[in-house]
Amino acid sequence: MVTVKTAGSDAELLACSEVILFLRPFLEREQLLSQLKDMQSEKYEIVYITAEEDPSIVAAFAGFRHMNKLHSGKTIYIDDLACLPAYQKRGYAAMLLDHIKALAQKEGLRFVQLDSGHGLHPAHRLYHRQGYYISAHHFSQPL
Repeated sequence: MVTVKTAGSDAELLACSEVILFLRPFLEREQLLSQLKDMQSEKYEIVYITAEEDPSIVAAFAGFRHMNKLHSGKTIYIDDLACLPAYQKRGYAAMLLDHIKALAQKEGLRFVQLDSGHGLHPAHRLYHRQGYYISAHHFSQPL
């Protein structure tokens, strides 16, 4: 049975390495645990799903944090969401989104938000099916 788990221990965080590095290939594997622990100290949380046929493989993960914004109030913001290619189209990403939505509802929050790259059309279809809508463009300025 597929269930959503929370990564808290170093071993659980390290188990998520492959799917995290799939999404963020520019990160250095040797620094990943340290970075994740730093982010956890800033209230970053990871939830994940292991492959149904092999529970030693983390097939999908989501990283999120609680934020308080003037335009939306207390919100869960999803920083990261990915599923390894071999495990896509099994509903894992939707399960993670449903789990995060349930957390937000339990806490009485009004929004779950995320950003997505312009060309990620399969992800956009998923987000629309899950009830998300495009509310803004996200701008960045490299320094």
